[in-house]
Amino acid sequence: GFSGGVNLSQMHIPTTIVSRLLGSTILLACLLAMTPIFSSKQSTVIPASRTDEGILSRQAEVIRRARESAPVNVVFVGDSITQAWEDGGAAIWKERFASAGALNLGVSGDRTEHVLWRLDQAPLTRLAPKAVVLLIGTNNLGHGTANAAQTFSGICAVVAKIHSQVPNARILLCAIFPREENMNAMRGDVAQVNQALASAFANDSSVRIIDLCTSFIGVDGKISARLMPDFLHLTPAGYQVWADGIRAPLEDALKK
Repeated sequence: GFSGGVNLSQMHIPTTIVSRLLGSTILLACLLAMTPIFSSKQSTVIPASRTDEGILSRQAEVIRRARESAPVNVVFVGDSITQAWEDGGAAIWKERFASAGALNLGVSGDRTEHVLWRLDQAPLTRLAPKAVVLLIGTNNLGHGTANAAQTFSGICAVVAKIHSQVPNARILLCAIFPREENMNAMRGDVAQVNQALASAFANDSSVRIIDLCTSFIGVDGKISARLMPDFLHLTPAGYQVWADGIRAPLEDALKK
């Protein structure tokens, strides 16, 4: 067995997938990231549905999209920052991604465990995307439900599940965006998670790390309200930064 108290059955990865991916950096990174946190019902790696009534309709809508949409080239998976491509990022989405055949599967407030649950309910397999743009993890830290190590584990589990469902897709894994106007402990946690992700997937051809953190931080170390009005979510200018940052790797993935 593996060290660290890892139980493969608790990772919700089918045995056939485990056998096929034992040599994969994706699974190895996921396994090495697992710490003995499985006892918590709110674990970052154990699928869990949302329970807050205000978001259940959005969760249901995203699941419907995944189950009923025609195959697409690109799927965006994430939380409110991804969902708001339909709000503050709508014009850029229409210009950059709609014509490329993109599907938005973002749900405000989602943490890694919620994305894992959604992927179980509506696997991406039938969508057959060439690329999956993933941004998740800020709410694990921001809600105070997980530390940096647990958040890293959760993101690795999401990457592993996406890869098991669409093994031929390129996963564009976005580093968690910085948050809060000034330097603070939360930014330190975000940086540690991003560093671990960059190392974990450095040699995996199916995962491309997209780190745009420095694009959101000024020379004084502060985040500009021009890009993040609440120092978390994006303005249209912030979505332009994100769109520009993924443009080249996304075009490369779509050539496959």
